[in-house]
Amino acid sequence: MSEDKKNNRKETNIEHDDTLTTRQGHPVTNNQNIRTVGNRGPATLENYDFIEKISHFDREKVPERIVHARGAGAHGYFETYGTAGDEPISKYTRAKVFQEKGKQTPVFVRFSTVVHGNHSPETVRDPRGFAVKFYTEDGNWDLVGNNLKIFFIRDAMKFPDMIHAFRPDPVTNVQNPERFFDFCANSPESFHMVTFVYSPWGIPANYRMMQGSGVNTYKWVNSEGKAVLVKYHWEPKQGIKNLTVKEAEEIQGKNFNHATQDLYEAIERGEYPEWELFVQIMEDGPHPELDFDPLDDTKLWPEDQFPWLPVGKMVLNKNPENYHTEVEQAAFGTGVLVDGLDFSDDKMLQGRTFSYSDTQRYRVGANYLQLPINAAKKRVATNQEGGQLRYENDKAPDQNPHVNYEPSILGGLKEAEQTGKEHTPQVEGNLVRESIDRQSNTKQAGETYRQFEQWEKDELINNLVGDLSQCDKRLQDKMIALAEEADEEYGRRLREGLEQKNKEMGNMEMEVGEEMHPLGAKDAHKAVKDAVEKGHDAQPY
Repeated sequence: MSEDKKNNRKETNIEHDDTLTTRQGHPVTNNQNIRTVGNRGPATLENYDFIEKISHFDREKVPERIVHARGAGAHGYFETYGTAGDEPISKYTRAKVFQEKGKQTPVFVRFSTVVHGNHSPETVRDPRGFAVKFYTEDGNWDLVGNNLKIFFIRDAMKFPDMIHAFRPDPVTNVQNPERFFDFCANSPESFHMVTFVYSPWGIPANYRMMQGSGVNTYKWVNSEGKAVLVKYHWEPKQGIKNLTVKEAEEIQGKNFNHATQDLYEAIERGEYPEWELFVQIMEDGPHPELDFDPLDDTKLWPEDQFPWLPVGKMVLNKNPENYHTEVEQAAFGTGVLVDGLDFSDDKMLQGRTFSYSDTQRYRVGANYLQLPINAAKKRVATNQEGGQLRYENDKAPDQNPHVNYEPSILGGLKEAEQTGKEHTPQVEGNLVRESIDRQSNTKQAGETYRQFEQWEKDELINNLVGDLSQCDKRLQDKMIALAEEADEEYGRRLREGLEQKNKEMGNMEMEVGEEMHPLGAKDAHKAVKDAVEKGHDAQPY
């Protein structure tokens, strides 16, 4: 093109479909240099392209999740069987997502670790999050749980204290097992979960080969308004694999993103991971014949009394196109239920139902549900207004735009007609602040210990001894007492192991910082010294 023709063109620059622009739509003509006085500077304040670029970069990360910060995710679908075991599922729930055999519902799943930060290793001893968002025809349903089927505590009041005790020390910023055991020894309901976490079940091999659970007790409601209590269990068709401490350390030394990479690459290869969804069903009520309360999330429901009923399967077949947009901004909440699903009075569930959605409004923003990863895949019409980063108007096409309230006869939104009978449980009693009656804090921990294979028992005892040996003697005694109450062998092996370890340590001086290390890590304090002793000298440059 001649210089004359270039000069006669009306556009100030040439733009194509692949031309870089700012968020304002301005084509970027120089993405290599900021604007300076001369080519050596100084820079000028009106570097608009640069300021737009760097200020957005400064804000690329949404506030990190308080828990479950490290995560990986994938898209897929849930296919229902239309039955719960051998019976039509409509006997128990009217939720549309379960009704028709072969019906597929889009899902997004986020797996995570719990205690540590966004770039912590995926080999840490920690529960794993297992959260599923179902984009159903009735709106979203979030089934938010963990890989382990129970939890440390049964009352949401204790949750902030629990996480504070498990997270790094506020002074040193290093995890300290003594803080962990200080909380757990004084919260005996946690002993069953401690037994799982300190066994190989505390380090799943990856996300594809671990179980999932709703953990809490929920309710299903049928068309007549009758409810049953229900527990959810995801079982991986890839099998279940867990790691010992030694195996985890070897993997971490090579790749601290191994579980994220494993999930991504398996889906890219077309080896789509699958889980079958099972439920356990119990008649609604307190069930005084049991030695535990069915609303207690520190307990398993015995499978021989409450069999696992298959209700569907989940397949993950698509990786995220952008990690931040989909995985990091994915927002789940235990209160996100659809018609036919309901809450139980599980005290942890009640507390989580407020906390989760409140966290998302703080972390992602008031309009987090307008983000595509969180938005329902159906029509949405609300009277909500404003809020940071609101970008869609949640109004019906024929809604009077002047009416953002209800009730109204001037063309506003109207309530839906309810067809299924509402579940109306009877509740009576004094308002109290009390623990449940049937606590039975250690019985199931003993049953779990006896079901472990020998190598799992050995790993559990070794891990507990390693960490407890560096704790206050009072904490050791409390944990031994809980183990003895759970199972004679469990308690005896823990006591003998600690006596031997304490004897060995009595002959040597504990090094500064020896008690500070990730849970269950072997000889972590030696790594600090090794870095100094084995580091190679270098001259300044």
